Amino acid sequence: MTTEKAISADVERGRFEPYKVAVLVPCYNEETTVAKVVEDFRAALPAAEIFVFDNNSTDNTGSVASASGAAVFLEKHRGKGFVVRRMFSDVEADVYVLVDGDATYDAPSVRLMVKRLLEGRLDMVVGSRVESEQAAYRAGHRIRQQVAVRVRRFGV
Repeated sequence: MTTEKAISADVERGRFEPYKVAVLVPCYNEETTVAKVVEDFRAALPAAEIFVFDNNSTDNTGSVASASGAAVFLEKHRGKGFVVRRMFSDVEADVYVLVDGDATYDAPSVRLMVKRLLEGRLDMVVGSRVESEQAAYRAGHRIRQQVAVRVRRFGV
């Protein structure tokens, strides 16, 4: 196998050596979905480290994430801004993959996104959520998501 084919095969398996890839998962009360997120992203990026940042949940998010094999950190200050700031200050990596713990991201797509990021020497690649689990969306989330997509797409 040529070197180029070997590299391509590694990318297809979710390996991006020599880069350190970290999957960052901020969570607040995601006990019902966080294990699936950890498992799906571990399958998609087997060489990546997966970090779940529990944003002071009132359920068992942290213990479920830990049992699924993720490194778990607790951020006691509630709010996405606090937890995202904490993630980027606590985790060192070459590539960061930021996903929510609500199982609304298509994990296998991450390989192509990381590949595009590295090959294009890009600063950031942004994906859109897929709607696979109705229960994962909180009230009003779908409407906010549609507004955000329209604003990005049409500048409305």
